[in-house]
Amino acid sequence: MAARLKDIARDLNLSVVTISKVLRDHPDISQETRDRVLKRMKELNYRPNLAARALVTGRSFIVGLVVPDLVHPFFGQVAKGLSNVLRKQGYSLVLSSSEDDPELEQQELDQLLARRVDVLVVASTQNSVETFRRLEEQRVPYVLIDRKFEGLAANFVGVDDAAVGLLGAGHLIAVGCKRIAHIGGPMVSTALGRLEGYRRALTGHGIGVESAYVSMREHGDDAGEESGYKAMHAMLQLPVRPDGVFCYNDPTAMGAMKAVLEAGLRVPEDVAMVGCGNVAYADYLRVPLTSVDQQSAAIGDRTAQLALGLLARPKAEAAAKAKTVLLEPQLVVRASSRR
Repeated sequence: MAARLKDIARDLNLSVVTISKVLRDHPDISQETRDRVLKRMKELNYRPNLAARALVTGRSFIVGLVVPDLVHPFFGQVAKGLSNVLRKQGYSLVLSSSEDDPELEQQELDQLLARRVDVLVVASTQNSVETFRRLEEQRVPYVLIDRKFEGLAANFVGVDDAAVGLLGAGHLIAVGCKRIAHIGGPMVSTALGRLEGYRRALTGHGIGVESAYVSMREHGDDAGEESGYKAMHAMLQLPVRPDGVFCYNDPTAMGAMKAVLEAGLRVPEDVAMVGCGNVAYADYLRVPLTSVDQQSAAIGDRTAQLALGLLARPKAEAAAKAKTVLLEPQLVVRASSRR
């Protein structure tokens, strides 16, 4: 039989309450008692009954994370930052993917709610705010990351996407590009914000925004490489091709670079390239990729702190005081734009 709290209490001549306090890292337990209890737990291979704990405390100690894509390294880095903070507070992270499909996202959210997760963290692909209005009605704490909704006063952690676009396109202008294209993503806040920043950078320097040089793609995260490749291939067929490209994210930029190199052109001499996300392997590509760093691990860290803060407050208060955390994007210059 599996060891129980009462077995450990009996063996050490302690109360079950004392053993429970050790599990919760309660401050009024002496180090000597803590060491004795932990030693006996290890000897008996004791594992807490999480279902029983949830019944007693009303909490599952689980945070649910739903992202558009599990392949894109950006979301992996966010999840790592989240987990690093949550683990230290005794929480587990359950991760799922919506595959950039609003219906599948709703199914994943329903599954997590059925598991009684304490907080939801969502990089949403929804077209409306109805899902989140329902969560608020049910008093379910949630935090939006990366993507947000106009008019929804929700807890949010991410970057200023217009600033991302300004950085990326502004850098291409600074290195001498005259015909700057933008390969965007789906019609979500991140893509729209970066498109706005791109346009502001160009118009601010007296450069016209050519419609042929702007391609908004349906798939930005789950099939970014393919979208970037197809968009860049089409732009290279134009009578006058772009000499610089700012891409919605790094996978899109990698696909675009592949199209440029396959056409026998050089990066950055013929076409300079800037991505967004600063994925871990950007420095190891055939042509190391210049990218706008969104501080993905820090987004995870700050999201975890915000989520834990929601749990520490009454639900009514947590719902009423939405907080926005915007991290500052930073340009990381590599060979793909060094002319």
